[in-house]
Amino acid sequence: MGYYFDDSRSINAYEGTDPKAIISSIAYRYLGQNLKHGLYYRAYTNNGIVRTTDYRYLVDFNKIFPDSKDKDCVWAFAKTFSTGNASFGFDINCFGPMVMYVNGEVVYKSDIFKERYSETATRVFFNVKPGWNDIRIQFKKTKAGFGAQFGTWIGKWDFYTLMPTAERDGQEGFVFTEIVSDTYEPNFEIDMSEKDVDVKLYPELYWNEDELKLGQLTRMYGTPDGKYAIGWTKGFFNEMGTNSYRFNLEAKGETVVYIDKKEVYKTNGGEESFDAEIPFGEHDIFVKSVCGGDWGFNLKCADVEFKSAARVKGTQDVWMYIGPFEASYDFPFDKACDMLHVVGEPKTFWRLDAPDTFVRPYNENERYGLWNYPLGVTMYGLLHTALMIESEDLKNYIKSHVQLCCDTLEYALWDKEQYGGATSIHNLLTSIDSLDDCGSFASMMLEVHKYLGLTGVKEVADYVGDYIYNHQSRLEDGTFFRKEMMHHFHNQTMWADDLYMSVPFLTRYYKFTGDRKYIDDAANQFFGFKKRLFMPEENIMSHVYDFKYDTKTNVPWGRGNGWVVFSMTELLEVLPEDHPKRQDLIEFLNILCEGYLKLQDKDGMWHQVLNDWDSYPETSCTSMFIYAFSRGIRFGWLRDPAKYVKSIYKAWEAISKTSVDTDGNVYGVCRGSEFSFIPDYYKYELGWNLNDTHGTGIVMLAGIEVIRLGDFLAE
Repeated sequence: MGYYFDDSRSINAYEGTDPKAIISSIAYRYLGQNLKHGLYYRAYTNNGIVRTTDYRYLVDFNKIFPDSKDKDCVWAFAKTFSTGNASFGFDINCFGPMVMYVNGEVVYKSDIFKERYSETATRVFFNVKPGWNDIRIQFKKTKAGFGAQFGTWIGKWDFYTLMPTAERDGQEGFVFTEIVSDTYEPNFEIDMSEKDVDVKLYPELYWNEDELKLGQLTRMYGTPDGKYAIGWTKGFFNEMGTNSYRFNLEAKGETVVYIDKKEVYKTNGGEESFDAEIPFGEHDIFVKSVCGGDWGFNLKCADVEFKSAARVKGTQDVWMYIGPFEASYDFPFDKACDMLHVVGEPKTFWRLDAPDTFVRPYNENERYGLWNYPLGVTMYGLLHTALMIESEDLKNYIKSHVQLCCDTLEYALWDKEQYGGATSIHNLLTSIDSLDDCGSFASMMLEVHKYLGLTGVKEVADYVGDYIYNHQSRLEDGTFFRKEMMHHFHNQTMWADDLYMSVPFLTRYYKFTGDRKYIDDAANQFFGFKKRLFMPEENIMSHVYDFKYDTKTNVPWGRGNGWVVFSMTELLEVLPEDHPKRQDLIEFLNILCEGYLKLQDKDGMWHQVLNDWDSYPETSCTSMFIYAFSRGIRFGWLRDPAKYVKSIYKAWEAISKTSVDTDGNVYGVCRGSEFSFIPDYYKYELGWNLNDTHGTGIVMLAGIEVIRLGDFLAE
């Protein structure tokens, strides 16, 4: 019986230790379970309860209701979806009395101490069920305050709620009531119509009567004389036997109608009809309106129902609008309509015909198109698997994933400034405060660019390079450490992990720019980390150094050690032969590999805590030791290579029997970690996940190294 599954279910039972078959199975399983999907677009208003720089919601009802009195109340209501039973954690700072309910149960109730010390957050964990979950909060006013800041306890975790009413279904945020008494009991239900609620709900959903008398572009943009704006919708033209369609247009001022970016009608204003020849199928419809006072338009076609071009959720509006632009500005239809970029000067994006209501992109995919460090490793493994097995499908998938990340950074940085800090996409890069946020994925991005070619890479790489070289916290000797982060638990610590989060990128950025300072920085890091994390009694590395207590934890976490030698081999491959640190690095590599070699178990695996075989056999560190050993042999860095050859093949056989099943699923990869001064946290609390992206790509990279080592030894 295997450790994670029955022996008969191992991929070894079918493929033996054939690395090409194994990495192919893992890669195609990943591709099938993480399909390529586009972004999701939601209506959004920045009035009311909004997420700010720490990704928690913030509301001060004293500003929204300046005439409120003591004991006045407001209720807020939202919904959140869960794929299963789960526990969420919130940090709550209440400015006054506050009660939070989840699915009808009280999960937080303030008291005089929490209200008095509003600067101190209270951490609350609550359970959610599969499907939609009901969140409602009562806020009460006192002289101390009226409102709260609340939400994800993990900085930058991209958690948001959706508005629960039928009219706003899919819009991010909370609805909230007008001022009510402290005895008011809300009759809220998920998916209710606001017509059935006995109080007024905010944010404002509709324009007032006076605003509705104006053209929609006046409502949205005022009257910037001579400038223009664009409206965009789609229509499905499916009338049989004719391609001619009649449109009715009400235009205030100069107006141009386009079908698929081709001009079909132009007018100086008024109520007019025109015919257009349009082939069967779905087509884009654009209207350009020029401001000469009150401006706007109404375009209809009796035979065609228009629909939102971006399938925007949270609105009934089928039109999106963008502008205003100077008359001389040549509107970039392709760039604006890919819904990934801001355009114009100043930059702008699409919005809706409703009070302060805009369109925002969200990535609702579990993995595709996301930027984070585990996916950096996963895509790295997928890339080299695609190259090894010559799979165009895998290459196209990887390229599109990374290209989407490159394409959306400009929008995300604009979004951060526009809406107050918490972006709807690229939450890590836009709130960058750690190497985790940038180095791993950016390193992989440069690798993908090298083999497959990407656009916009320089802008993203320079953004990351500037952060790591000029802004990342360092000790006096230049060594990276975690000084002050949004995730406060990590403050004042140094992690072995950060060698991977920095060195491979600096190595590739050196090749990308030709600037030697980046490779020098990468080389120097190992000696700063060695000074504080090296455990000379066993020739391995502690996971973390805690500057609060001025000591290393002396727990040798498996993957933390794997990151060290993995990254060292990435550096040595490109480090100039005459570099003054080269020989010292090779010596350090040999010392570490000797230490790791002694800790391989009889079956070939390394463990979650390297020197404690009672901890579980851990797949990602085992794979990284295969990777580092193989490269050390192939490039001639390791002394006495024969013993490492035996270790590699023993470990790869163990991976095929212990860690990968017949469907290409990967077992035994430790989930993302915190740290502790005792091994028990790593052994018993820090468990493994199925197909965890921290290790899926690393297993593929290990398999590729087994192939390369075999070819090397055969030669």
